[in-house]
Amino acid sequence: METPTPSRLKSARKAAGLTQQQLGMALGMEPNTASARMNQYEKGKHAPDFLTMKRIAKELDVPVAYFYCEEDILAELILELGKLDTLQLERKLQEFKQGK
Repeated sequence: METPTPSRLKSARKAAGLTQQQLGMALGMEPNTASARMNQYEKGKHAPDFLTMKRIAKELDVPVAYFYCEEDILAELILELGKLDTLQLERKLQEFKQGK
């Protein structure tokens, strides 16, 4: 099975309204190589290490787990849960545990 990271990275970047170059530059990459590096990540030719992925997730305002989750529906849930604050997350967790 292929890693879901490349396609999720592309989707999250587009949802944030950024070009590959803009995202790469926001991460501190050189302007002349930023687009090419991000393209390699999105094509799956190279994979960013976990710390880089955390920086990408922060820049795109999505949980880092979204990029690694195998199941699409669970990835969507991660995205939605990532929009909640800690108190809201605790409530959701209790609801899940209670079967609501």
